[in-house]
Amino acid sequence: MSERVALSVIGIVSAAVVVGVAVLLLGREPQFGGALDVSALPALNALLNAMSAALLVTGYVFIRRRRVLAHLTCMLTAFGLSTLFLVSYVIYHYHAGSQPFPGQGWIRPVYFVLLLTHIVLAAAIVPLALVTIWRALTAQFGRHMTIARWTLPLWLYVSVTGVVIYWMLYRL
Repeated sequence: MSERVALSVIGIVSAAVVVGVAVLLLGREPQFGGALDVSALPALNALLNAMSAALLVTGYVFIRRRRVLAHLTCMLTAFGLSTLFLVSYVIYHYHAGSQPFPGQGWIRPVYFVLLLTHIVLAAAIVPLALVTIWRALTAQFGRHMTIARWTLPLWLYVSVTGVVIYWMLYRL
């Protein structure tokens, strides 16, 4: 597959994911009252985000030590966990809707700044991660490293803030 075709497919997939999640969250009522108990999914989502963050850091350490296969394994596993997170997130929000933030006072604007940056960067991570992985798997290592320098810190931010947002919503 050519780079142009791959980037086109990545763009279409990324747009479909972002639009699909946006429609789910903004464009419909949740399906309450079903037989599916989704109450454990927010904790699972936080765990998946935390594991993804740990794998991203571990993968970075591996590549700095030139352990390429271990790096690849960590990064693809982090991507797999992030994909599982997205599926779980969609299932939860389809059935339960969104949880309103209960905090008051100074923590409220902190939460919403974190949430806003998390959402925007989560949408950006979809194509960034896919392009980064594509370039690694097609042995475009110079171009892979160039985009990975942006992808890694942004993806790490999204994973960590996902855990923080969970904690603020359900444990604060």
